[in-house]
Amino acid sequence: MNAERTAASNGSGTTPSGASSRVAVVTGAGSGIGRSVALELLAAGWSVALAGRRTETLEETAALAAAGSGARDDAVVRVRTDVSHPEDVAALFARVGDRFGRLDLLFNNAGTFGPGGVPVEELPYDAWRHVVDTNLNGAFLCAQAAFRQMKEQDPQGGRIINNGSISAHAPRPHSVAYTATKHALTGLTKSLSLDGRPYRIAVGQIDIGNAATDMTERMQSGILQANGELASEPVMDVSDVARTVRHMAELPLEANVQFATVLATNMPYVGRG
Repeated sequence: MNAERTAASNGSGTTPSGASSRVAVVTGAGSGIGRSVALELLAAGWSVALAGRRTETLEETAALAAAGSGARDDAVVRVRTDVSHPEDVAALFARVGDRFGRLDLLFNNAGTFGPGGVPVEELPYDAWRHVVDTNLNGAFLCAQAAFRQMKEQDPQGGRIINNGSISAHAPRPHSVAYTATKHALTGLTKSLSLDGRPYRIAVGQIDIGNAATDMTERMQSGILQANGELASEPVMDVSDVARTVRHMAELPLEANVQFATVLATNMPYVGRG
């Protein structure tokens, strides 16, 4: 499969093969939640631009889609993207415009925990800056580019779904950078939602707790709790998150899930644990 192939589009959400399809950009599509959401959308007939920092993992996602749901090669484009770099983001959305002619959905998913378990007084500034650049600045850059494209296209409009976190509500110990960015992402979601109203751009956020991915493996082996103890936490299947994102994505633009919280039922979040 050729990641660099481009094709003309008539701007109506029609793929090069002529099959009608909605178009999505999924950042962080090479693993975890991003990969699962991309596979869910492709299986449902969407065309998807897979964005991520490693080309080889994007190729793996595309191969899984082809093997699992028979996703067409012309429904997938793979674009190596570091969302913290404005030039990478600009190139990503230019590719989407050239390839598909429009954009219906941005799943703003790329993110990093940063160094785990580091007390605030020991956190290097470079580590703080890396988390902020990826989780917040990257989300803004992608949302800004999507907003521009959705505002200018015909028919006008589209949807942005930001991947927040349970940490957008309550922190874990020693997670100051991650928690601060996820709280900020909620403000980004609200502001974009308001600014998008005149242009039929719906913006929502999904806050996820303990989806089973490589990033959450430590939840099951034992993770620091607020009382200072280590405890194993339950996780949920990441495909349950993907189905929730697809539900949000496929609503008509006249309806919006402003905030959704999806979490492992028994994880220590509600109440006192």
